[in-house]
Amino acid sequence: TLTPLKSAQQIWRICVLVPHLKDTYWTGINYGLVQQSKQLGIELALFEAGGYYGLDKQLTQLDNCMKQDFDAIIIGSVSPKLLDYYSAPNTKPITALVNRLKHKKVNTRIGVNWYQMGVTAGNYVKQQTKQPTTIALLTGPDKLGGSYSVEQGLIDTVEGSNVTISAVHHADNNRNLYRDELEALLDTQTPDYILGSAVAVEAGVSILRQYQLTDKVKLISSYLSPAVLRGIYRGKVAFSNDDQVVLQGKLAIDICVRELEGAKAFGDIGPQIKSLYPEHINKNVLKTSLPPADYYPIYRVNES
Repeated sequence: TLTPLKSAQQIWRICVLVPHLKDTYWTGINYGLVQQSKQLGIELALFEAGGYYGLDKQLTQLDNCMKQDFDAIIIGSVSPKLLDYYSAPNTKPITALVNRLKHKKVNTRIGVNWYQMGVTAGNYVKQQTKQPTTIALLTGPDKLGGSYSVEQGLIDTVEGSNVTISAVHHADNNRNLYRDELEALLDTQTPDYILGSAVAVEAGVSILRQYQLTDKVKLISSYLSPAVLRGIYRGKVAFSNDDQVVLQGKLAIDICVRELEGAKAFGDIGPQIKSLYPEHINKNVLKTSLPPADYYPIYRVNES
């Protein structure tokens, strides 16, 4: 357990880098970052790389943050090796957010274990049937973000069971790209389950209706979004992980400020992974996991 800070000792300046703000996952992170920054009265500047293929852009943003008058940097990295590609001196404390960032100077990582997200989804599928079952995966960009870990967690969990991985498709987090992948999948097979990112599952609801497979193929989301939550309520989505992204954003600011004020590194820290399905919905989901319906990303807080 961790009691949130109510104030900061001074007006710290924190730079945050994220892969993108194209979906409600990172919008939820943004909301949490902004809310806790306002609560503590610190300054926040946020920059997005435009997607997981924006390595050069994120490196440029990192260099700008290093050279400007920021006290610390929080990085939702586009690559685990981001800091290996950065050749200039690393002069500021860095906290990893959501995505794994491998470097000897990164000693605090905010987020959940995405491998465990795959394990949780795999266990759900195994519990649903004793008959041979197929599941197709559309988890996100290939080996970027949390998609690879989700895949590995699910694959390892269903190994030796009655559940078989029938296909693995990858695409950047774009609904149109996922529609193309879903159509290519369903033109060749009809799996019992499709597990995908929230964006893939959102596209899957309409694609399954188009293919008249709503009652035959069940959708599983690796993480939560407002549309996925609506799908759960309406019986269109069978299951979703919930890694409480708003809480993660708040936690990132909270932990970063604590360390600036003398606390030791926290190692790996994050909220508990929740499981959502029609018979089991977290009552606090609108507070811990989703930004308000009318929320738009904010890039600057209290900037002087």
